[in-house]
Amino acid sequence: MKLRILNAAIMTALFTSTTQVHAAGFQLAEYSSTGLGRAFAGEATIADNASAQAKNPALLIELKGRQVSAGAIYVMPNVDVPGDVSILSPLLGSAPLMMPASATDVADNAVVPNFYYSNQLNEHWTWGMAVNSNYGLATEVDATHAAALFGQHTSVKTVEFNPNIAFKVDDKLSLGAGVRVVYGDGELNASMPGWIEGLKANPNIPESIAQRLPAAGTSLKSLEGDDVAFGWQLGANYKLSANHRFGLAYHSGVELELKGTASGALYRNAQGKNIKFDGQLPLELPAFAEFSTHHQLSNNFAIHTSINWTQWSEFKELRAQFPGIEKPIDPSTDLPIANQVLKVENFEDNWRYAIGATYQVNPSLAMRAGMALDQTAVSDEYRTTTIPDSDRLWFSVGAGYQVSKNLNVDFGITYIKSRGEAPIIEKQAIKAPPGLPFENIAEIDFEGEAQGDVWLVGSQISYRF
Repeated sequence: MKLRILNAAIMTALFTSTTQVHAAGFQLAEYSSTGLGRAFAGEATIADNASAQAKNPALLIELKGRQVSAGAIYVMPNVDVPGDVSILSPLLGSAPLMMPASATDVADNAVVPNFYYSNQLNEHWTWGMAVNSNYGLATEVDATHAAALFGQHTSVKTVEFNPNIAFKVDDKLSLGAGVRVVYGDGELNASMPGWIEGLKANPNIPESIAQRLPAAGTSLKSLEGDDVAFGWQLGANYKLSANHRFGLAYHSGVELELKGTASGALYRNAQGKNIKFDGQLPLELPAFAEFSTHHQLSNNFAIHTSINWTQWSEFKELRAQFPGIEKPIDPSTDLPIANQVLKVENFEDNWRYAIGATYQVNPSLAMRAGMALDQTAVSDEYRTTTIPDSDRLWFSVGAGYQVSKNLNVDFGITYIKSRGEAPIIEKQAIKAPPGLPFENIAEIDFEGEAQGDVWLVGSQISYRF
């Protein structure tokens, strides 16, 4: 009985709730390459093409006839998390077991595509359709990486479909509304780090226990699922004069229930066999809003600004649920798991500030540039290895070329640099079960720092019928 309790306690100390995921870990601003060239400044009041409805449905009024716009932005992140892991356990003596756990290039490259259509019905009404993505995340380390039990692979993909309608109140004011239909797909996995082999060979660990510990690279917790959920959006655009206008837009939050399967060495039934079973992960995609201005200072030169707000404070924790299932068994207590906190996030609302400019070189060519400060939603206390987020500075340039009367091509490139320090400190204290002469079986700590930058390169093609 004591060996069984000790075995369960050590397994819990090694790979219990340190698994984590951040679904929608970074909000995606990359809705069009047109806006990319000015660091997405002024997006709630500039209607270059049909993509404008993604930020503010009221801008559909500014689009004449029927228009189509499509493009893609290639995201190239370079995110490193240097750090160390330590394990302190009375089973291993008084000194902590230290090991390097630096992770390099943890975020994958990705393509963010988009498609938009607008149709002017008459002088007062225009409708449109948008297909893009507002949230996404992909981080991964090797299955035997020293920090793999904190999260080896995390992936969240969303596709959003928006039917929109806009109404022209008068020559100054237009209003818009739309429906958010969001498909989300999420996957997360934590695996046994390579250092487990050395730990199993430690003479202080009984051989009967070491033989039952999973091998390096074994999946410990794996969850995957998908869902479709709905939200809404509203917008307004106001022209103070021919040269000055303002835009305001709000996009509601969307609540996903990622339903799928859970498996891994941590999940077992009463007979000790690993099982695969149905589970779900409630996921709140936060609401966001934007206020923008546009000022035409001369015939050729304009400046634009944006203030963006995202309600990340709604995102407090990730809790896996197993409705109607009396098993699996938590090996630290031998009690059924009804639901399980994967990670406490405690995010905060974040703000983004952008300023950009457009210079019309000639009737066919427009040049763009912009800068932005994108504040993190993660405080130092809660920053994690799978959410290596920090304040970021954007530097953007772009161009638009009028190929013909009806065809326009836009290009944009952005460099994003982390601003300031972004420390990561994760701690996990595992309580000892009754009958053992110490309070904690083990304490697993990770200390490191998030570093990196991102390049964005995109193009957009727009056609007016």
